[in-house]
Amino acid sequence: MITQDSIEALKARLDVVDVVGSYVELKKTGANYKAPCPFHDEKTASFVVSPQKQIYHCFGCGAGGDSVKFVMEYEKLNYPEALEKLADSYNFTLSYTDNKHNKPRSQVMDKLNEWYQTLLTSKQTALEYIKDRGIYESSIEKFGIGYAPDSNATINYIKSQSFTMAESVEMGVVGYDSGRNFARFIERITFPIHSANGSIVGFGGRTITGHQAKYVNSPETPFFNKSRLLYAYHHAKQALYKHKEIIITEGYLDVIMLHQAGFDNAVATLGTALTHEHLPLLRKGEPKIIMAYDGDKAGRAAALKASKLLSASGFNGGVIIFGEGLDPADMVKNGAIEELAGMIREPKVFIEFVLDEILSLYDLRDPKAKESCMQDGLSYLKTLSPLLQEEYKTYLASRLGGLGVNPSLLKVTNNTNINQNIPLVQKNTHKDMWELSLVKTVIEKPHFVNQILDVIDPSILLFHSHEFTQALQGNTQAPELMAILVDNSIPILEDEEELKLELIIFLTKYYNEEYKKVKLQNNISYEEKAFYIRKFRGKIAQLKRGELVTFGD
Repeated sequence: MITQDSIEALKARLDVVDVVGSYVELKKTGANYKAPCPFHDEKTASFVVSPQKQIYHCFGCGAGGDSVKFVMEYEKLNYPEALEKLADSYNFTLSYTDNKHNKPRSQVMDKLNEWYQTLLTSKQTALEYIKDRGIYESSIEKFGIGYAPDSNATINYIKSQSFTMAESVEMGVVGYDSGRNFARFIERITFPIHSANGSIVGFGGRTITGHQAKYVNSPETPFFNKSRLLYAYHHAKQALYKHKEIIITEGYLDVIMLHQAGFDNAVATLGTALTHEHLPLLRKGEPKIIMAYDGDKAGRAAALKASKLLSASGFNGGVIIFGEGLDPADMVKNGAIEELAGMIREPKVFIEFVLDEILSLYDLRDPKAKESCMQDGLSYLKTLSPLLQEEYKTYLASRLGGLGVNPSLLKVTNNTNINQNIPLVQKNTHKDMWELSLVKTVIEKPHFVNQILDVIDPSILLFHSHEFTQALQGNTQAPELMAILVDNSIPILEDEEELKLELIIFLTKYYNEEYKKVKLQNNISYEEKAFYIRKFRGKIAQLKRGELVTFGD
């Protein structure tokens, strides 16, 4: 069982925006972050994450909680499993009440990486390859480049360091097939791959002895998901936050050489195309995205796919395509750093790149192909915001207009994004801001509760008595209270004087209404009616003197 002190220490490290943002693409909206809810289908973003409250809440389905609750719901884990997953992600060691669990996360990858690095210094063919590519010794050290020997040597080293084969398989450095274990990386130059917080979670390997696959990566493990990771992100993080720009390339060597030339905001995908799962990581720091891809067919296709994804997701940035068989690493090695810097300063913006690539795919001398091209371009524009649709409809029209296409034929109608900025729909038909403010105050200022209960009963609230009762009972995980907590438009009453003044105003209005009601009542006796009239008049007079009145007397 995980100790409570350990749980609290882990929670103190967690940031709900960071945790949720590693699964869901969040967009900043005022003091909070918003996204389409990951727990139910919706078109309008009603899922809110509050960094101030360290909670999330969906106004659509009611899901809500803290960082641990999110991981439980999203990953379908129980409470201890979610804590352990978060502990692994944050390189945090949990403590358990039973000693058998009190062991840190396996260090096999760190130890193996150190060994790989020492082996590189004596592997001449690997060193020659690295130096031929123009990589400096300082870069070898910075990026932890090493060399993996044959399988038996690796297995024997792991055993000599007292690591088990089971943990080595779990971490992805060893495989198991046909009754035997084998090393995942054999006779390859190794590139350690880190999580965003700097922990080694996998390796990339480049063959130098003619293996069929030029590059291989670690297999998927609980720690390594190549669709969520970017090579060297932990090195680039500081620079991208500072300069608000990130360069995405296709390979490890491109990244290393770019950093070597001073472009220390460069990263690379891990042998996969850019995917939706990368977007939460790219959203952090709100950088401009520069895609730096090879000019071959595969590179252009990957750039097209990434540009469609990024532009439709609202990212700012553009594309650089390298021609004549060159790539960023080649340009740095050849000394063309100023030329490269100029290209990075002036990329082709995503939307223009996509439209130009679409146009290049068709034989526009053929009327049918021209029509198909126009429809393809319009279909892409429909993935953008209404404003961008109108702006780039003109761009597409200008490109097709010179080919005998009337610009008036280009009509873009798309309602997909029109409602994105509509305020969240409240479940309550009647929303009383003062009552909501009182509820929020009870939650955030529990020391005010006795003062409030002296003068107010939940029954006198017209619209939010249920929420008020939930708050008094301390049910802060209730969906309706989550919704109130993350709504920054609802103020709280900060001090006792403000609270007293607001209560006097509210109660004066309430007792005036009660006084009017009793005066109109004919179904009670004269004596009873006179009693309530005197009672309500007395309370109203007391409130006018600036004195609070006790409820029920």
